[in-house]
Amino acid sequence: MKISLDGGTATYRILSYAPGRIVVNEQTLTRSAVVMPEHLIADWPPQLFGELAAAHFTQLLALQPEIVLLGTGTQLRFPKPDALSPLYDAGIGVEVMDTGAACRTYTILMAEGRAVAAALLML
Repeated sequence: MKISLDGGTATYRILSYAPGRIVVNEQTLTRSAVVMPEHLIADWPPQLFGELAAAHFTQLLALQPEIVLLGTGTQLRFPKPDALSPLYDAGIGVEVMDTGAACRTYTILMAEGRAVAAALLML
């Protein structure tokens, strides 16, 4: 699915999504990633939903997002609350959705100038 472009100033934009891959700018990513308007982690360590742990979200704290969109692949699945506790403890909002919805929501929030992080599982 192609995602429409906006006139924002973000360095990293999600241009399209298909199950198992996203295109950020002109780079096709097939592994889990974290996308923010000014930061890209092109190979975020958890590759499978069952691997999600608090340490993965602690890594995001240094990026100072105001909200994290967790894309859980093709299915919406909720991680254990303790995995998300670093974000909750820091007062960072978390929304869990399938990866396609997370890509679309990222595009909207990024265009609004929000400090949004899309943490996207591909598999």
